[in-house]
Amino acid sequence: MSLLIIEDNRDLVQILTEGFAEKGFSVDSALSGEEGLEKAAVSNFRCILLDIMLPGINGLEVLKILRTRGDQTPVIYLTARDTVDDRIKGLNLGADDYVGKPFDFDELVARVRALLRRTEEPQSNILTCGPLVLNTSSRECAIGGDILPLRRKEFDILELLLRHENEVFTRERLISSIWKKGGDGTSNIVDVHIKYLRDKLRPFGCDTLLVTVRGVGYKLSCHA
Repeated sequence: MSLLIIEDNRDLVQILTEGFAEKGFSVDSALSGEEGLEKAAVSNFRCILLDIMLPGINGLEVLKILRTRGDQTPVIYLTARDTVDDRIKGLNLGADDYVGKPFDFDELVARVRALLRRTEEPQSNILTCGPLVLNTSSRECAIGGDILPLRRKEFDILELLLRHENEVFTRERLISSIWKKGGDGTSNIVDVHIKYLRDKLRPFGCDTLLVTVRGVGYKLSCHA
């Protein structure tokens, strides 16, 4: 479950990032409206937490731009501007929920999850990428009928990248998603597991499915 936080309070961003990562979310953040729009344009997030009082483009304009360009990602306003008029204006612009500051974190998590349940389609148990078939129920990976013995984290990385084909994941985002907590962005733990995966895929000619995006991270391309 990938989440984008657009909020200019760095301390709050850190608290939310760590808190949602512990709840199993993959979290990215932006400190301005412009940065948030850029990240929303290149990645498919499941939900956006959006402050209104942002430097540059404010949160109301951010939402208006998102909806104008056809982005229907669920948005929850998270803001100190909590008058009835503010809530009505935000909802009329296309927000899905409105949470005033200060807020209870557990309630916010519950609201995000409830929103995702309403808006997301059921996930398939069978994922394919060329000749590669991943069964998330039996946790088996097969290529041409041959079973690949994957470790738990290797399977989790492959499943995440398969569910978000061609979406680039930074090392930090992979760490927060797979290891369920924030991590040292300089850690090579992701690189090591990607190497293990490639080594196991190579005999089948499928190692090129895992693409390194230099200076950013990794993605899975089923047409590589």
